[in-house]
Amino acid sequence: MRILGLLVSVVILVLVALVSLAVGAKDLSLGQVWHGLFEDTGSYSDVVVADRLSRTVLGLLVGAALGLSGAVLQALTRNPLADPALLGINAGASAAVVTAITFFGITSLSGYVWFAFFGAAAVGALVWFLGGSRGATPVRLVLAGTAISAALYGYIQAIMILDDAALGRMRFWTVGSLASGSDSTITQVLPFLLAGCALALALARPLNAMAMGDDTAKALGANLNRTRALSMLAATVLCGAATAACGPIVFVGLMVPHVVRSFTGPDLRWILPYAALLSPVLLIGADVIGRIAARPAELQVGIVTAILGGPVFIFLVRRRRTAQL
Repeated sequence: MRILGLLVSVVILVLVALVSLAVGAKDLSLGQVWHGLFEDTGSYSDVVVADRLSRTVLGLLVGAALGLSGAVLQALTRNPLADPALLGINAGASAAVVTAITFFGITSLSGYVWFAFFGAAAVGALVWFLGGSRGATPVRLVLAGTAISAALYGYIQAIMILDDAALGRMRFWTVGSLASGSDSTITQVLPFLLAGCALALALARPLNAMAMGDDTAKALGANLNRTRALSMLAATVLCGAATAACGPIVFVGLMVPHVVRSFTGPDLRWILPYAALLSPVLLIGADVIGRIAARPAELQVGIVTAILGGPVFIFLVRRRRTAQL
């Protein structure tokens, strides 16, 4: 049944992707979408399809990254409410972008991507170091991440108050949007996203062992420090690349693994593939809703995921339909 569920998830993802190509400020027929994909002649509808294709591919990659990173962080911290913000990764990326705008005069997305990625990576490494490195525990990592996030957000607010240009540019970036989707953006973040996804999927077994407790995991042969270090690395690479490309998009990495766990159980060998497929469904679907809701303008996907996700998550928790870690 789980394999059948994965196949159904793939079908749903393909359907949502097709809707993303067809729906927007200007709706297109399936014939126009087909023509734009396979018989591009440079017409207006073909250009629209090409633009939406880049946006949809970016949504697929970023959604999978957020879902996998959320599942890994929830297993690492043994906290079903964990997400990238908990370990300061989003704050690191945002602080790096503010620094790039204010002190280096960078205004292009290509510049933001690298600053945001390395900001997230630096904070991930710092959290690991402050969390005890070889003796890192879930509680230490969370405390270190929370403290660093508070300090970095204070820095961000101070810079934005003092620099109107930074405020204007950051106001859009921090909302989270797939509008930056382009071949250039995808090319820059793709290697990091693929490497992070492969590493996250490879950690399923050792993280399953750690879920049984440190003593049991050691008895099963798991290397706790190595698993925690690699989990931090995977989450940092995935969140850093995703945040660099689209800005900090909330809730996807929190809710989807939590929901998936309710029908797969606690086995990460199933949670991770499901999260990688269903998180893009949520992200791309939210992007489509944002395009429809404010025609001819649009709502950024980060706003839509927060509006839709909050009530749904509260409903699921109150019904206690979600499985425990």
